[in-house]
Amino acid sequence: MDEKYIIYVRADEAGRIVEINSSAFLADTAGWTAIDEGYSDKYHHAQGNYFALPLYGPDGCANYKLADGTPALRTEAEKAAAELAAAKAEAAEWKDKFMRLHAEWDTYRRRTNEQREAEKARAAEKLVTSLLPVIDDFERTIDYAEKNGEGELLGGVRAVHSKFVGVLEKDGVEVIDPTGEAFDALEAQAVATVPDTEAFDETVHEVYQKGYRLGAKVIRPAMVTVTTGGPKRPKPEEDETEE
Repeated sequence: MDEKYIIYVRADEAGRIVEINSSAFLADTAGWTAIDEGYSDKYHHAQGNYFALPLYGPDGCANYKLADGTPALRTEAEKAAAELAAAKAEAAEWKDKFMRLHAEWDTYRRRTNEQREAEKARAAEKLVTSLLPVIDDFERTIDYAEKNGEGELLGGVRAVHSKFVGVLEKDGVEVIDPTGEAFDALEAQAVATVPDTEAFDETVHEVYQKGYRLGAKVIRPAMVTVTTGGPKRPKPEEDETEE
């Protein structure tokens, strides 16, 4: 008696039959569905003999589906709907890739701009810091000329100093000169204390060396003396919000 062969098919998640085989060649049937059995070569070599049409058409679409465990031809409408769904899925996938790529590009561009601005800020800070001793020399020369009656020298040096500081101010440099103000450790460094019972305690008495700020960053704190022994400075009154 001839050997009986069992026909197995494997379907994808959409129910389309994507593989067919025979028990003559299939040792492990996990994931396969048995659809028929018989004795002839149609069952023995099921891959090319069982179905009237190939598993796939010239367009790459599956010709058969598995419905309730039974193979059936897919209609042209089913194929068209599947192709449309596949095209939509591919379009959605490409759109998602494009959106991710666009977001990555925006992130890269933002980081590049931030790095460029940070490099410019570091370069500006380095330049300004290197020029501060020159400004200090100008101010010491002005102070000397004022104390020694050097009128001609005073006018020229003061003019150059003013232009020099003006150029830096245009680039965002601010002078920190807190004379008479409350001492702020973030902007000034106390080098000495001066007894003064009339001024509020911890008031800047004298600025030995001016400080400088570039944007929001203090690149050099002012060197100051601070009063002691006076009354405590009153706390600033909070603005009352009208209801």
